Amino acid sequence: MRTDFALVLAAALFLDSFTGNNGAQASKDPCRPGFTQSFYSVPVLKDLLQSQVNLKDTAVSSQKVRFDDCMGNEDVTFKSSNPDFSVRRDGSIFAQGDGAMLGEPVQFKVVASGPHTHVWETVVQLAVIDQPSPQQNEVTSKDGAAAEAQESARAPPAVIRFPTSGLGRSKGLRRLKRDWVIPPINVAENSRGPFPQMLVSIRSDQDQDISIRYSITGVGADQPPNEVFNIDPVLGKMFVTKPLDREHRSSYHLRAHAVDMNGNQVENPIDLYIFVIDMNDNRPEFKNQVYNGSVDEGSKPGTYVMHLSAFDADDNTTANGMVRYRILSQTPHSPIPNMFTINSETGDIVTVAPGLDREKVSQYTIIVQATDMEGNLNFGLSNTATAIITVTDINDNPPMLTSKTFSGEVPENRVDVVVTNLTVIDADQPHSPNWNAIYRIISGDPNGHFTIRTDPVSNDGMITVVKPVDFEMNRAFMLTVVVSNQAHLASGIQSSLQSTAGVTISVQDVNEPPYFPTNPKHIRFEEGVPAGTSLTTFSASDPDRLQMQQIIRYSKLNDPADWLSINRTNGQIVTTAILDRESAYVKNNIYEATFLASDNGSPAASGTGTLQIYLIDINDNPPALVPKESQICEQMNKNANGVNITASDADMDPNAGPFVFELPHSPSSVRRNWTISRINGNYARLGLSYQIYLEPGVYEVPIFVSDSGNPPLSNRSVIKVKVCPCDQNGDCTTVGAVAAASLGTGAIISILICIIILLCMVLLFVVWIKRREKERQTKQLLIDPEDDVRDNILKYDEEGGGEEDQDYDLSQLQQPDSLEHIISKPPGVRRVDERPIIPESQYPIRPVVPHPGDIGDFIHEGLRAADNDPTAPPYDSLLVFDYEGSGSTAGSVSSLNSSSTGDQDYDYLNDWGPRFKKLADMYGGGNDD
Repeated sequence: MRTDFALVLAAALFLDSFTGNNGAQASKDPCRPGFTQSFYSVPVLKDLLQSQVNLKDTAVSSQKVRFDDCMGNEDVTFKSSNPDFSVRRDGSIFAQGDGAMLGEPVQFKVVASGPHTHVWETVVQLAVIDQPSPQQNEVTSKDGAAAEAQESARAPPAVIRFPTSGLGRSKGLRRLKRDWVIPPINVAENSRGPFPQMLVSIRSDQDQDISIRYSITGVGADQPPNEVFNIDPVLGKMFVTKPLDREHRSSYHLRAHAVDMNGNQVENPIDLYIFVIDMNDNRPEFKNQVYNGSVDEGSKPGTYVMHLSAFDADDNTTANGMVRYRILSQTPHSPIPNMFTINSETGDIVTVAPGLDREKVSQYTIIVQATDMEGNLNFGLSNTATAIITVTDINDNPPMLTSKTFSGEVPENRVDVVVTNLTVIDADQPHSPNWNAIYRIISGDPNGHFTIRTDPVSNDGMITVVKPVDFEMNRAFMLTVVVSNQAHLASGIQSSLQSTAGVTISVQDVNEPPYFPTNPKHIRFEEGVPAGTSLTTFSASDPDRLQMQQIIRYSKLNDPADWLSINRTNGQIVTTAILDRESAYVKNNIYEATFLASDNGSPAASGTGTLQIYLIDINDNPPALVPKESQICEQMNKNANGVNITASDADMDPNAGPFVFELPHSPSSVRRNWTISRINGNYARLGLSYQIYLEPGVYEVPIFVSDSGNPPLSNRSVIKVKVCPCDQNGDCTTVGAVAAASLGTGAIISILICIIILLCMVLLFVVWIKRREKERQTKQLLIDPEDDVRDNILKYDEEGGGEEDQDYDLSQLQQPDSLEHIISKPPGVRRVDERPIIPESQYPIRPVVPHPGDIGDFIHEGLRAADNDPTAPPYDSLLVFDYEGSGSTAGSVSSLNSSSTGDQDYDYLNDWGPRFKKLADMYGGGNDD
């Protein structure tokens, strides 16, 4: 037995992929450019590494990477993503640099390119193995599980041996070899079986000495998805149990274990990599079934339009996942059937011909097909999508007016009037900036009487008057208008000659109202001018100079104080009353009136004018004393203040202040008791004379006030001064204020006595109310409230003669003679006024000699018996109240009379209150009236 473990894959696993048999088979099929495999696992012999110290420029394996572009592979070059390794033109793999090491598996990408090919990629993995031996090429042929259609599946299963680990060997120290990495195992997806299908055979060098048990772990074995792979624990043969799907999982990583019968590890676990080989089992799928794009009309060939993309779930490093695009159809075929093309690899749609015109064709519908296998229609799978290309508008059509001349007319002195409409034609997209028209007046309206507004719906230009026109100034206007679009014209497009037109506007003469040349008119007059004074002539002019001479008549429209009148023919204004500057109708010295001027035109017209009269003030109002009342202390001292007085004057300066205040000479007591001292031009102080003592009270002091007018006006005013005792602060005391109010001591005492009497009356009324309430609460009833039946006794004006006076038999109402109609009724069916067929209840018998306390008990007992009596009729039946029954011990009430003599004691009637006093007197031995 060998002393070291080696990992060997059967040579057929690799050689079969590169033998001429495959080439012969391929020659029978149509040529498919590209690498023969998407993944190459190239074995590197261990003996090569031991014999070569430096691998530079050394072929690492006799196996080659095979590529065919179906055109002789002329000028085809290979590029490696790993700078330490390169691929020659014949497919040989060489170590390129000094750093090329194969201690671990090396994986890199190889790209093939050439003048006649696209770019193709494949993956190469280099792994070190021992020299293959016949003993290592064990093949399990059970059930013919190795019959696969794919190239990798036709290779015979490999025998994988555990590398040397030192387990179970001599305990002495020895050098351990490195573990060799096992090349991956390729399994085609969607295999049809039969299953389980054998993949490899795992062996240990110790299986001849001891019994070995093999197992595998990892995703797909003992981890979800479980049992995709399993292994024969005795023979070590590993199987795949179901078809694999590369799109679901593209690779598996398992670990193989070898243990003895006791579960002791015999070998170190080895890693197994299983790659799922892709099959073309998925169609390209567009993300959307309909794509929308746009391109400007008039675009040049090569203009980008839109992008479409399809996804293929297959391996995109192989032809299975390489999608190519082409256009199947174009609708409509105008101007040519092939206005667009699509990049077969990127899916970009571009224009290939000129002639896109939105006004002719506004939308194209294109059917795009995506095919995998690099667009091979024989072997690839296809899918389609729809591309809708909208031709967007550009401003390639200038607006054109429908006529070279337009005309209209407008009345004079009117604004916001549409004179005429300008109609325009534009073939561009309606209601877009390329279609929206903008009108301008370029000549004929220097004063800006007109403007042109665009109708947003019809795109017409509406010539509108914005400033009134005057027939007497301009009888007609000749305008020149030009129209353009909101957007600028596209490059190379010239404006049309039909974009300019002339507009003739006639002005219509109308009867204009008279107008006042000076409006408002200002004049100045002194107030107080007498009635009949002529102030001014307020005349109007008629602007209709070209019409027949018209007559103007004047009238008053607004005269708040009714001070003025106007002559109807010439407009002369005369006063009808005295003008007063101090009137409430005068504001800021100005009186304002409005007048009307009317002509006799057809139709008649009128205009208004305002006259403003500035009234100059004169001294016509005497001053008045302020305030009218005040108070002062009865004894003045040096620190005490008097009463400050001033005056008010309706006139203005200089006819108002400063004012002069004087006390009159008559009566003489005024100057003896009072003094006036000047403070300034508008104020003075009124005070008591120091030599005079005045009793508290109210005094009327006359004062003369004069203004500063020329001539001055004076006024005699009276101020009421209240003289009262004051406290130390100079304020009137309460007693003093009362005394000053002229109330004597007797009056004050009378008021206080009245207040005291009123309070006593209120107190006595409250005490009387409380006492009466207390008496009501303490008064006891003659009998117990429960036994008091006085509220239940009802008085009727007619008393019956008793049961003896009745002619009918009441027993018929109590108990019918015939009960057959009741007995014959089924159970549960009974009228509410029928008496049940059960024994009658026994009601309590009233005692012969009742006690006042027994009346209430008797009534309550009878009520309870009636409530519990099932034979008692319901509320809607006939109830008899005047029949007491045959068992009653009491006689008829009609048998009672005043001459009845018996041994019964009726003295208790005296205890029943005043309502029973009459009965008590009759039967209880009371005094007769």
